Amino acid sequence: MFAPSAERCVVPNSVVPDSVVLGIDPGLTRCGYAVLEVRGFTDISLAAIGVLRTSPENHLPDRLAELSIEIEALLDEYHPTVVVVEHIFFQSNVRTAMSVGQVSGLALSAASRRGCQVVQYTPNQVKVAVTGWGSADKAQVQRMVKQRLGLNTIPKPVDAADAAAIALCHVASYRLAEKVAQKVAQKVAQKLTVANRAKKSHSG
Repeated sequence: MFAPSAERCVVPNSVVPDSVVLGIDPGLTRCGYAVLEVRGFTDISLAAIGVLRTSPENHLPDRLAELSIEIEALLDEYHPTVVVVEHIFFQSNVRTAMSVGQVSGLALSAASRRGCQVVQYTPNQVKVAVTGWGSADKAQVQRMVKQRLGLNTIPKPVDAADAAAIALCHVASYRLAEKVAQKVAQKVAQKLTVANRAKKSHSG
């Protein structure tokens, strides 16, 4: 049903220790997905990548039901620790935005019911995390996905590459948040140490 991959690579300073991260690029006709396995502090492997498809000829409820089953199957097969879904903004094409939002809701609901951590990132956040530039185009994002995952070719179609970029965004963002939290903790500890020394000096 899904496309497995044994590709492995080392990505320094961008890790979520011992996690399975499922990235989803929601779409009604094409819903991209990518599963990353993160071990230790540097080892990231691409476990699966692909696209879930539905036919525009079918009725909307049937298409949503089909995607719901496929998303549930992904969750059952890979047991992700974290499910990352692109945050949907209101677009000029209202019909497209609504259908994408419906698929996004399916993924968020299914992941939450299983107790997964559920995270959303905007397209701009994904671009910054993956390429370092918020104005990067899709081609640049795809090239960085290929490089960061050590792939021989850029994942096709674009929805699959987008899903991998979304997953990589969380991996990088988690590491950054972890560093910030450590620095905050260090500052708090330093302030407590200074306060304790001042208290002892005063009491003595």
